[in-house]
Amino acid sequence: MKFDTPATTNPIDQMKVVGKPFDRIDGPLKVTGRAPYAYERHDLGVKGAVGYVVGAGIAKGRIRSMDLAAAKRSPGVIAVVTAQTAGTLGLGKFNTAKLLGGPEIQHYHQAIALVVAETFEQARAAANLVRVDYAPEKGVFDLKGAKESAVRPKTEKPDTATGDFAAAFAAAPVKFDESYTTPDHAHAMLEPHATTAVWTDDKLTVWTSNQMVDWGVADIAKTLGVPKDSVRVVSPFIGGGFGGKLFVRADAILAALGAKAAGRPVKVALPRPMIFNNTTHRPATLQRIQIGAGRDGKITAIGHETWSGNLPDGKPEEAINQTRLLYAGAHRFTATRLATLDLPEGNAMRAPGEAPGLMALEIAMDEMAEKLGMDPIEFRVLNDTQVDPEDPKRPFSQRRLTDCFRTGADKFGWSARKGPGQTRDGRWLIGMGVATAFRDNVVMKSGARVRLAANGRVTVETDMTDIGTGSYTIIAQTVAEMMGVPLDHVTVNLGDSRFPASAGSGGQWGANCSTAGVYAACVKLREAVARQVGFDPAAAEFTDGEIRAGGKSAPLGQAAQARDIVVEDAIEFGDLDKRFQQSTFGAHFVEVGVDSATGESRIRRMLAVCAAGRILNPKSARSQVIGAMTMGAGAALMEELAVDTRSGFFVNHDLAGYEVPVHADIPHQEVIFLDETDPVSSPMKAKGVGELGICGVGAAIANAIHNATGVRVRDYPITLDKVLERLPEVG
Repeated sequence: MKFDTPATTNPIDQMKVVGKPFDRIDGPLKVTGRAPYAYERHDLGVKGAVGYVVGAGIAKGRIRSMDLAAAKRSPGVIAVVTAQTAGTLGLGKFNTAKLLGGPEIQHYHQAIALVVAETFEQARAAANLVRVDYAPEKGVFDLKGAKESAVRPKTEKPDTATGDFAAAFAAAPVKFDESYTTPDHAHAMLEPHATTAVWTDDKLTVWTSNQMVDWGVADIAKTLGVPKDSVRVVSPFIGGGFGGKLFVRADAILAALGAKAAGRPVKVALPRPMIFNNTTHRPATLQRIQIGAGRDGKITAIGHETWSGNLPDGKPEEAINQTRLLYAGAHRFTATRLATLDLPEGNAMRAPGEAPGLMALEIAMDEMAEKLGMDPIEFRVLNDTQVDPEDPKRPFSQRRLTDCFRTGADKFGWSARKGPGQTRDGRWLIGMGVATAFRDNVVMKSGARVRLAANGRVTVETDMTDIGTGSYTIIAQTVAEMMGVPLDHVTVNLGDSRFPASAGSGGQWGANCSTAGVYAACVKLREAVARQVGFDPAAAEFTDGEIRAGGKSAPLGQAAQARDIVVEDAIEFGDLDKRFQQSTFGAHFVEVGVDSATGESRIRRMLAVCAAGRILNPKSARSQVIGAMTMGAGAALMEELAVDTRSGFFVNHDLAGYEVPVHADIPHQEVIFLDETDPVSSPMKAKGVGELGICGVGAAIANAIHNATGVRVRDYPITLDKVLERLPEVG
């Protein structure tokens, strides 16, 4: 199905099933332990083995020699895989560093060997017997030190400019110019990277934890040098990813190599202390923001520069993305620079670009409002725009940012907010903060197959994944709405490369695009069913398990009495995303308390108001947003991968040292979804919320801390040592 004109009225608009807060249909499987995750396959039919990864002990250099003798003699060992024994390996399209290193070492904990044994304990014990002699080389590990060597990256638009920023900024009556930093962040998902692999002749099957099944098939095939049709990837359940499982990682490749060497199934899970340096992370940023405005508060010039680092051929953290689109201003520029660092690979983490970019921009907007003597919300509303600021002829498909602020301000009690340091509750200094949430709405081709059986049940198959987001349920809701059957008459099969390729889970495009693909397949199934029972497809209605047209009706299953009806289709998007700017918007409100004696910051309440198209399932969408708000709180107050700038690795590479929010850190969270549809986005008229929810949270917290204390912190995370010395005197 080609989607190249805005959607009109269609069966989804009935909203009998879509838009309702159904519980997750996969929930019972998960809470009873019956959902098979990648490391938990017990249906292989043959005895498997376990692999344990050996990671590089240096950040840059070469392996002089590797002594495997003791490991091979160790009890239970079946095989040891290294780059030397694996043969020539390719590099996946989405990988920056080799997934099996040697003799060259590109980063700390890069996999250099896999020990395969009968049990996990035997594999781990033998792996500890591997002796490696390295020739270390000097590396570059400090972004601030490498800033001057940063270059324009080879991305589509590393620099943008509209008007004459320099002249407009110089002439502006009110100017603002400050710098901000965000540290490296870890995905820290619950389920580790894990894979079970088995070869059947020359065909490889991998059960793995991967967000993008079709991409995974292609990169595994390319890395191993086998045809794509020889690889099957199965990923039906994923215990969190946040972008860290968008691409194939070492566990999948090493499990495949280990299974080949052992001649039987092999499963590999990366130990938690290895994940932080072996896989990917959100790169640190240095950012500079300049804003010029008239005394009336209207922005005349806005500039945003960002620096990040990565391995050679890696990509930058594009923290300027939102600044190109968020606020009006005739004269503007952005610039992205990339330094070469020898740290582990930087790559996508929940809302890449906007998440760290808004952590800086939305503090800057508050600081500028303060300079102007304006309320922070009124300053943002004044500079709202309904068109792309870089291309005013290109309107937003929907943009209800002002509505988000007005709704949130009323609900949160914003009018009670006082000036910095003026509100107390006993020993606690109380403050409110606000920030804009913004994330683009990306559209991607997505396919599905649907099958109607004689009993009236409908089965849908697509390689779409569910990373804890609720894909199973919203896809079932889409089928139920389109075919007029109860939700429990729909079977959803996901995450298998034998199914039609979907958009996958990432960039908050998954919900809208995958359900749109299912919609397209159901349109074709409706037509096939109508023709089979002799009804006019254009006049047919599907409801209560029946098809009805022209005063006649028939049970849905009647059409499939002779044989199942199976159809397949995909949603293919035209140029609407070029003609219209498609984005999601929101406003974050936060209240904090800061201990007047210790500087400890505590979040007291949080509210997110979101405008993100049709909400397909309010219950799971709310879960997505409050989870994102929690991640934003972690980024604001505690999360930081500490870099050893001498040895080139993240020191706090486990969940004991890398602090993430716990229950005691997170108070009451509330989410409001504005009643909205976006016909330009897809036939579902939906968008995404999974990444919108994290965008702006950190800045809202930073702004609340400033309102509580008068202390402005521009370097995340906002730990008490950055606040303590500048706290107001305790009265």
